[in-house]
Amino acid sequence: MRFLVYDRLLGFGDDYWIEDDRGAKVFLVDGKAMRLRDTWELKDTQGRVLIDIHQKMFALRDTMVIERAGEPLATIRRKRLSLLRNHYRVALADGNELDVSGKILDREFAIEYDGDLLAVVSRRWLTVRDTYGLDVVHEDADPALLIALTVCVIHLAEKEREKEQEKEQEQE
Repeated sequence: MRFLVYDRLLGFGDDYWIEDDRGAKVFLVDGKAMRLRDTWELKDTQGRVLIDIHQKMFALRDTMVIERAGEPLATIRRKRLSLLRNHYRVALADGNELDVSGKILDREFAIEYDGDLLAVVSRRWLTVRDTYGLDVVHEDADPALLIALTVCVIHLAEKEREKEQEKEQEQE
């Protein structure tokens, strides 16, 4: 299963469609404006909320939380002691963990569970500018969860880059 995402910087109130590989709209990422924290809903084509995504308010490190039907599904944060800068840990509510690593800002990364590849995010397959693909390679994987994870990881990496740029400007 391959999904196409028209890349934009995610911000308050940003909405965009995610399409399948045939160009049909499949999911809407609905950004919620005027909130204290970064918040999105992943909706189906009928407007039903499949997943809620929000920033955890009180955390030592930037953390995103994914919920389904009001129940926690996953918590995402950058892996602390990693040689790879773009390495994120996803703690699932059932106690399992997913691993996200690669060049997040370049939209070239993988999502794995216990060494098994679940999905690959890449721009390499596509010729359309500002678009990346999410290729779900494991048949048992939850596409909505993987899309939500992708949104979260990219958002966290973008925020981290903004903080680094602000620090550099302050030092000048």
